[in-house]
Amino acid sequence: MTPEAPRDCPLCPRLVAYRQENAAKAPDWFNGAAPSFGDPQARLVVVGLAPGRTGANRTGRPFTGDHAGVLLYETLLATGFARGRYDARPDDGLELVDCLVTNAVRCAPPGNKPLPVEEATCRPFLRDRLAALPRLKVIVTLGDVSRRNVLKALGLPGSAAPSGHAAEAEVGPYRLINSYHCSRLNTNTGRLTPEMFRAIFERARDLIG
Repeated sequence: MTPEAPRDCPLCPRLVAYRQENAAKAPDWFNGAAPSFGDPQARLVVVGLAPGRTGANRTGRPFTGDHAGVLLYETLLATGFARGRYDARPDDGLELVDCLVTNAVRCAPPGNKPLPVEEATCRPFLRDRLAALPRLKVIVTLGDVSRRNVLKALGLPGSAAPSGHAAEAEVGPYRLINSYHCSRLNTNTGRLTPEMFRAIFERARDLIG
């Protein structure tokens, strides 16, 4: 397989049907398997769970156009992993520096929740995406489902690294740092603050050197 799923990937029937449903309602949206975004020589990769319906499914760029992307890209800008300006659209000129952003599942799922079989079906793309980064050192996972998918993509049990915010583990040649997801639910309830989130990427910066 290649690191990126084809835009019209046929592998998950439920996700294909949802993609087609969205395309019928909003034909000008991307409505496909969202590709990774960033530096092909990145030493940091950020892994989310899946595109949001009105985020990457609409714009074609991970975490672009939804609430979670605002905090993610503002934090990457603040910690030197991005340059330019995030304007929530794929042509805003934002560039990632030594960083790549991807998702464990490439197509938007209904209710923002992919099924375990869909995670497993899409996992080879994640496996190959990680393997195709020759300088990769640090993996930041956004949420425990993303963490488990990364571990399984690396051929490890989903329990091979601890859960929880700021939990760290050596996983093969990489350092994995888990974060609470930068979702509206987590930020609105205070479970994840901007300061907590920034600390994750400051730690990644320290590890990369």
